[in-house]
Amino acid sequence: MIQFTILAVTLLAALAVGMVLRRREGTVRPATVIETAESARADLLATVGVTGSGPAVLHFSAEWCGPCSAVRRVVANVTEQLAHSAQPPLDIEVDIDAEPALARELNVLSLPTIFVFDIEGRERFRISGVPKAADLHSALEPLTAAA
Repeated sequence: MIQFTILAVTLLAALAVGMVLRRREGTVRPATVIETAESARADLLATVGVTGSGPAVLHFSAEWCGPCSAVRRVVANVTEQLAHSAQPPLDIEVDIDAEPALARELNVLSLPTIFVFDIEGRERFRISGVPKAADLHSALEPLTAAA
């Protein structure tokens, strides 16, 4: 009986920890950018298409990543909805295996990870996991208005 109780308590504790860790997944969080070698970061971003000429949604994925296909659909849907804005956002997908230096620079720890950059190329939001389309749209819409 004691073994059953220990097992039940362990499972409940694991469930609680899992729920706490997954609570933040898919939420749009404002970015906290640590100023490092800004020119190196800008060069790495420019190689994938984040040039500061307009807002951009940069999402890291991989061939082996299952949830990344859901992110592709959400990002494509939202950027398509905002395509007729004054500053339409770019949809940029980067394979983490092809651009490991950029992933390190942006501190990508899990897939999928999405970054939202403003018109000037500054990181504004970071999303880990699959976002809700409405949340991504709300984050992007102010960035696409005419300045």
